[in-house]
Amino acid sequence: MTTIVAVKKNGYAAIAADTLTMWGSMKESADYIVNHEKILKFQDNYMAFTGSPAFKLVVGHWLNRIKRKPNFESVENIFDSWLTFHHQLKENYFLRPEDEEDDAFETSRMNVLIVNPKGVFAVGFSRDVTEYKRFTAFGSGCDFANGAMHAVYDDETKSAEDIAKIGIEAAAKFDDGTGLPLNCYTIKLK
Repeated sequence: MTTIVAVKKNGYAAIAADTLTMWGSMKESADYIVNHEKILKFQDNYMAFTGSPAFKLVVGHWLNRIKRKPNFESVENIFDSWLTFHHQLKENYFLRPEDEEDDAFETSRMNVLIVNPKGVFAVGFSRDVTEYKRFTAFGSGCDFANGAMHAVYDDETKSAEDIAKIGIEAAAKFDDGTGLPLNCYTIKLK
């Protein structure tokens, strides 16, 4: 379980994630795990993942191995990159993409938030890509995070980073699959 958020405000974008790892009903906090961070930095991009803890490792491994580095600066470029990545997930990382027979597409089994100087983007399970104007959240505590971020977004004293942290803190307070401490990164938009 996890909660990840991304916020865009006043020329900045922030991405934040909790640090709790769960294996069934067993919870492992950042106090016990060295590599607890759910955010990956790649060039000018920050990426946060829901789903298996392996996804951050798999994406990082893929990005470091490929010769032609992907471009994550638009919906179209992210979609193209994720099509290539999905193929690699199946061929080299042994992803099991089987779903229900009535699903339109194979799943990549992860939601990803991407924050970079061009904005805030999300990649869904079916490789759908969305660009956000304000904020979004994914994961088990996303309802709490979205509600908290909505409540404070128009407060002029709150920055993108402040709002992202508030989202994760609210999720950690009310969702049993989200735990502090959190990690948060902020970048200037172009």
